[in-house]
Amino acid sequence: MIAPPDDYSRFPSEHLPDLGGAYCFTYVRGLTPEELVIRLGVRIEDCSHMTLDELTETAYSSYDGKNMFFGAVAVGDWVLLVEANGGLGVTEEIIVPLSAGTRLVSHFYLDIKDMDYFHWIKNGKIQPEFPHQEGYSEEMPDELAQTMEWIDSLYPPHTYPNEGPAFLLAERLTGITMTPQLLGEATYLCGVVPNSR
Repeated sequence: MIAPPDDYSRFPSEHLPDLGGAYCFTYVRGLTPEELVIRLGVRIEDCSHMTLDELTETAYSSYDGKNMFFGAVAVGDWVLLVEANGGLGVTEEIIVPLSAGTRLVSHFYLDIKDMDYFHWIKNGKIQPEFPHQEGYSEEMPDELAQTMEWIDSLYPPHTYPNEGPAFLLAERLTGITMTPQLLGEATYLCGVVPNSR
């Protein structure tokens, strides 16, 4: 099921205000939360289970710039990595090896710096970056270019990715419809990764 564009244009700023200003969602296909944690170099015994509210509160209260806090949950054939005020999903030294033998899609947004990043990686190979309204890369696969043209037709010109297009593109690439219920009703396996940047 494809979410209506209006649903994503208000998401997460209206539905999840604690995540609205600084978030990163990373989808990795074919892994369990435990396998993802191990790939990140975190010991399962050092992790804990939390709700989204607990994850968000812990991420902000423990933020020191030296560590990145995350939560992982299984969603269909994918594991979803959720970060409040974190950037694991856009740190190439982390996500390229994390995608080994599978696919990874991530979307990062930070409002105070107006930063918006989208990654699509297949087995360690970064695919063309999220295209801008000005035009599409010649390297982009036809299927993705057609999807982007369709997404662009749904939104006004110069719509920022975090205002809907990035969520719709992630849905097309993963088959996962992002909703407040999906995030808010989940229990996450949470841990910490040292910030290598």
